[in-house]
Amino acid sequence: MTTANTESRYLCPYCSATWDTFDGLKTHALAEHANEPLPTPDGLVRLSVNGQAYEVMVEPEWTLYDLIHDKIGLTGTKMFCDRGACGSCTVIMDGRAILSCMTLAIECGGANIETIEEVARTNPALIEKYVEHHAMQCGYCTPGFVVTAASLLAGNPDPTTDEVAEALAGNLCRCGTYPQHPIAVVEAAKKSREER
Repeated sequence: MTTANTESRYLCPYCSATWDTFDGLKTHALAEHANEPLPTPDGLVRLSVNGQAYEVMVEPEWTLYDLIHDKIGLTGTKMFCDRGACGSCTVIMDGRAILSCMTLAIECGGANIETIEEVARTNPALIEKYVEHHAMQCGYCTPGFVVTAASLLAGNPDPTTDEVAEALAGNLCRCGTYPQHPIAVVEAAKKSREER
């Protein structure tokens, strides 16, 4: 079980520098980004990412993907289509798989986000079975598939092959590894149940 770290960090929307206090962020912005608008509490989003609390100054157009990948620096989440059509940017928000490229960061206040980094840490059986069954080739789409599968398994620890295929239907793979994904997920679910 993950225990949230209550220490918050303020991220600069211009250079991603982090500060312990909002006043520190404002001082930094005045000194280093004098030509940019001064961050205000209106753009402040508080959320948890992989159990770590963040207070982040965001711009209105930032997506959750921008925040996670470019500002917080968790690069496991991938961007492929930037149109919500491929699933490579999938993260889990409040227990539900979502497309981070189609979710505005400003709308994520109070959310609990899990990325592939957290899923890999908490669900080693899923990662093991993906490797064992060669459910990837280039690997670019793999984080999105694995996160989607983890979300499915959280709600359905004993899915059928058809249920897995349906859950993963929104994820695209240019290498065509589709037949291997349901096998890997069903076996990961079985292994997880046996280890409990």
